[in-house]
Amino acid sequence: MALLDEEGVGRLTMRRLAERLGTGSTTLYWHVKTKDDVLDLALDAIFAEVGIPQRGAPDWRAGITALISEWRAVLLKHPWSAALLGRPMLGPNVLARSEFLYATLLEAGIADPHLTAAAYGLSNYVIGSALMQTTWPTGEEQAARQATQDHLHANRERYPTLATHGPLVVDGDWDTSFTIGLTWLLDGIQANAATTRGRGRQTERE
Repeated sequence: MALLDEEGVGRLTMRRLAERLGTGSTTLYWHVKTKDDVLDLALDAIFAEVGIPQRGAPDWRAGITALISEWRAVLLKHPWSAALLGRPMLGPNVLARSEFLYATLLEAGIADPHLTAAAYGLSNYVIGSALMQTTWPTGEEQAARQATQDHLHANRERYPTLATHGPLVVDGDWDTSFTIGLTWLLDGIQANAATTRGRGRQTERE
């Protein structure tokens, strides 16, 4: 994890990892078969840093907000990780947190097929947000904003809405933008749960 944090995935090799550990690369193969195995273990290890809220709390939104917010913080702390989350993740730390997410949504009244859609929506949102932030060239944000504004202004007849309400660049406050987006997602999930419960009560009366 330390090597990945310092140098990224592109520079990770079994030889460099062995050197970091003060051993030979052949020795590593007694424990892992491939570099992909190392990445899978590293991904699961960082998820141990994401705290699991208490199950069964009255405010299910607070629990999910805490989980997703900590997940984002961990992805930002380990910038290499967000780009790897398309891999199958079956480690105990990942699964424990996924179990909490699904169970909490289920307790909130979200049932299939909406359950999977809600969990995927939240997961994809935090991964996409972290990936965008960790890959954005921080030293060039102001120049990028200005270039975007100039382009939209020059083409305002073609893109009138974007020219007025753009630019298509986060205005430096990633945390606020993330929080607003997460709130909207949870509002939609909560509204869906209320609608589903209402239909269920109507069916019972009928």
